[in-house]
Amino acid sequence: MDMESHQMLDARGLNCPLPILRTRKALNAMRSGDTLKVVATDPGALKDMVAFCSQTGNALLSSHQVSGDFEFLIRKA
Repeated sequence: MDMESHQMLDARGLNCPLPILRTRKALNAMRSGDTLKVVATDPGALKDMVAFCSQTGNALLSSHQVSGDFEFLIRKA
C-alpha cells in the first residue's frame, strides 16, 4: 500500500464475521486518526468492510486485491 499504516491486522483464513469483528476490536484500541491495514482472504470482506466503515464513520482509504488477498487501509474516526 502506498500509505503507511500504524497497525496491521492479519485476518487471512478467517471467514465472516471474524474479519470485521477483529477489525472493530483493533480499531477500538487505536487513537483517532490512526490507520489500520487489514489483510483478509474472505471475498465477503470486500462488501463487509465498505459497510462497516460506512456504519461506524471510519474512513476506508483504500481497498484492493493482491494475489488472492484483499487489503484494506482504514483511518479511525
